[in-house]
Amino acid sequence: MTAAVEAASSAVPSLGAAAPDFELANQYGEPVKLSSFRGQNVALVFYPFAFSGICTGELCEIRDNLQTFDDSNAVVLAVSVDSKFSLRAYAAQEGYGFDLLADFWPHGDVARAYGVFDAGSGMAKRATFIIDGEGIIRYSVVNPRGQARDFNEYRSALADLKRA
Repeated sequence: MTAAVEAASSAVPSLGAAAPDFELANQYGEPVKLSSFRGQNVALVFYPFAFSGICTGELCEIRDNLQTFDDSNAVVLAVSVDSKFSLRAYAAQEGYGFDLLADFWPHGDVARAYGVFDAGSGMAKRATFIIDGEGIIRYSVVNPRGQARDFNEYRSALADLKRA
């Protein structure tokens, strides 16, 4: 872990701050780098584990409403500490048409950079960051364990980006 990532690992980045860059493998083992999406908005969705109830419900809601993201020139990147192998099976089972990124090793490094790694349980917290086309965080939410995110908040945050 770099010194910059280490320093940022204890706090959630502030609104208006540059989003920490990263590169992770998606469910197919392909590298996905956040900064490669400059010029496009990004919904960075951290979730605890593949195949779990609340996570599946949330990601299926995103899957079923991908047009909301497309209409806002936004790509969805969903991140968990699962391996790319688990994520591939999960994506196939649920029909996800967006990247599932494996923050598997070093375990939780990206979640740490965003201040959303729960070291006690070894998982990412349920958190979302909406990042604009210049790499700036414009919206964030971290939900308590066991509480699903409200999809209407995505709609609102993406609409705010369109007005900006």
